[in-house]
Amino acid sequence: MSGLVTGDAVVLGLRPARVPSRGLAFVLDLLVYLAVYLIVTIGLAYSMSSLDEAAQAAVSVASGLLLVVGVPIGVETLTHGRSLGKLACGLRVVRDDGGPIRFRHALVRGALGVVELLLTFGSVACIASLASERGRRLGDVFAGTLVIRERVPGVRVMPVPPPPPWLAGRFTGLDLSAVPDGLWLAIRQYLTRMGQLDPQVGAAMAARLADDLVARTGAPPPAGVPAAAFLMAVVHERQSRDAARAFTAAPPVGVPAAAAGPGRAPAPAGTPGPWQAPAAPAGAPYAPGAAPSAPVSAPAAPARGGGFAPPA
Repeated sequence: MSGLVTGDAVVLGLRPARVPSRGLAFVLDLLVYLAVYLIVTIGLAYSMSSLDEAAQAAVSVASGLLLVVGVPIGVETLTHGRSLGKLACGLRVVRDDGGPIRFRHALVRGALGVVELLLTFGSVACIASLASERGRRLGDVFAGTLVIRERVPGVRVMPVPPPPPWLAGRFTGLDLSAVPDGLWLAIRQYLTRMGQLDPQVGAAMAARLADDLVARTGAPPPAGVPAAAFLMAVVHERQSRDAARAFTAAPPVGVPAAAAGPGRAPAPAGTPGPWQAPAAPAGAPYAPGAAPSAPVSAPAAPARGGGFAPPA
C-alpha cells in the first residue's frame, strides 16, 4: 500500500488515539462496569438468598463474566465503536478502512481485551500500542480495527467524491466480499487526495487500483468507464450497502432484490440489470498489483496497457 499512498497519509484524515487517551477511556468504562457489577451483585444477593452456596457461586461467576466480556462487546456493537469512556474522550473504534465495526470486530477485541487489559493489568496493551505506529493493541490487530480521535480541532474529514450520475445504480449486483480492507483503504485515500496529485501520477494510480479491484471481484472491466469514476461508483455502492445494513432493514432506493439480500422485495419490471460479477475468493491480504490467491471464473484484471491502464 505504501506504493500507492505516501507514508504521511492518515486514515481518513483522522488521528489515531494514543495510550493516554485510550487509558483514560478504559478507566472510565471500568468504573461504569464496576458500578453496574455492584448493583447487580446486591440485587442477586437478595434474590438468591434461598439458594445453596454452590448455586450462588455459579450465578456470581456467570454474572461477572457477562459484565467483563459480554457487556463491553454488546456496547461496542450497538454503538458502532463508542463506549461511554470513548464518547467522553472523543474516541471511536472503526475498521481499518474507516467503516463502522460489527459484532465480529467487537467480539475479537473484547476476547483479547480480557488478557491484554484485565489479566495483565494493561501492560500487554500498553506495550503493543507503543510499538504500533497507529497505537493499536493486539485486539485491534487481530480484529482489523483502529481507535481514532473524533474530536480533533482544525482537522476536516475529506469525503469520497460522488460518482457521475450516469453510473448511479450500475454496480448494485457487484460481489465485493473478496475485496480486502487494505484495498478499500488505498482506494479511499486516493479518492480523497486525487486533486492534490499530478494528473499523470493520479491516472496511473487510479488505473492500478481499478485493475486490482476488478481482479478481486473477478469481473471484466466495464467498457467506457474511466478508472477514477469506476472507483467512486464502487465505493459509493459499498457505502450504500453498509448504511442499509446499519440503519434500516429496507433496501436503498434503486437497489434490486438480488443485490439487497434475501427477504426483500423484487425490483420492478423493466429495471435495467446491474453489472453482475461472479464471486471471488476471500481472505487474501491486499498487496498493490497482486492477483487473487485463487483463480476466478471470469477474466482476470487486464495487463498494463489495456483495460483501465492509462495510455503511454
